[in-house]
Amino acid sequence: MPTSLETLFTPYPLSSSLTLANRIVMAPLTRCMATDDLVPTAKSADYYARRAEAGLIISEATIVRADGQGYPNTPGIFTPAQIDGWREITNAVHSQGGKIFLQLWHVGRVSHPVYLGGKQPIAPSAVPLSGRLRRSATENLEYGMPRALEAEEIPLIVQAFANGATNAIEAGFDGVEIHGANGYLIDQFLHYQTNQRTDEYGGSTEKNARFALEVIDAVVTRVGHERVGIRLSPGAHVHLEGQVADVPTFKYLLQQIQQRNLVYIHTGIFDDSVVFDYLGSTATEFLRQNYAGTVIGCGTYSPEKAAQHIEAKQFDLIAFGRPFIANHDMVAKLRQGETLKAYAESMLEDLY
Repeated sequence: MPTSLETLFTPYPLSSSLTLANRIVMAPLTRCMATDDLVPTAKSADYYARRAEAGLIISEATIVRADGQGYPNTPGIFTPAQIDGWREITNAVHSQGGKIFLQLWHVGRVSHPVYLGGKQPIAPSAVPLSGRLRRSATENLEYGMPRALEAEEIPLIVQAFANGATNAIEAGFDGVEIHGANGYLIDQFLHYQTNQRTDEYGGSTEKNARFALEVIDAVVTRVGHERVGIRLSPGAHVHLEGQVADVPTFKYLLQQIQQRNLVYIHTGIFDDSVVFDYLGSTATEFLRQNYAGTVIGCGTYSPEKAAQHIEAKQFDLIAFGRPFIANHDMVAKLRQGETLKAYAESMLEDLY
């Protein structure tokens, strides 16, 4: 093993009941290869099992109820068939000695009526998302206008996240990651651009954070804080626009999460070298400055750079995404000092 990477291979106590074999995390990677009923397949089980040497696998984003879908053939965790499909995956990963969390997801406004039985996507506020959604290799659709959620609807979505967590544990997962990043529903509540509400779910720091905290509390009540992590994007970089007014919301949210003793916070960003002027730092630096628990860094780090950041205590674990698509044996290659195969978009055509 190259000495520059030794830190990546030290065990890490994620909780009192779960120690990871190494500091390498497989990031959630949407692959759009579930069945039309949103059930993961045996091919997905093989795909995850091949990567079980990671200290922790975080599954592809998984929708908690039917109106959470925004992409073709993304898996769910709200029907018995979906639970059974995921159980095959967790069994396969555990048979190889791996650990795996399920990422709980609702896309909110990042959707289209084509996925929702003709209904509008739901969101904190009726703020349209500009751009086009990829329906297939040959079809793109305009996102259009979402429908603002009524206040009485919101507790039902909170319960859908809680139900998803319960179903994930039933399916054999070691824990769950709440997807609060990348411009999806929870993130939409956290940013003023997409949350223009004036009720108990918007209009102030505490109100903008309320939905996220209700989801966290409901999930923790179901499965316990030692089985729950969350992904956050304090620096908005996709599907919405951040602003300086959002910063107090994230600082407050992180303080509240600290009190709830979640097992980690995971940076949701594509490139963590980006410095956000309204944060005065990168996204991961902001998380570390405002949160004393476990932080998972993510976003185009090389293994060598990641090891340096861990040694400097800038984060505790490192999540790799595309390198894991290109190298199912990434952990073994790093341990042996072998060169990683470069990622190419053509690799998305198959689960290998």
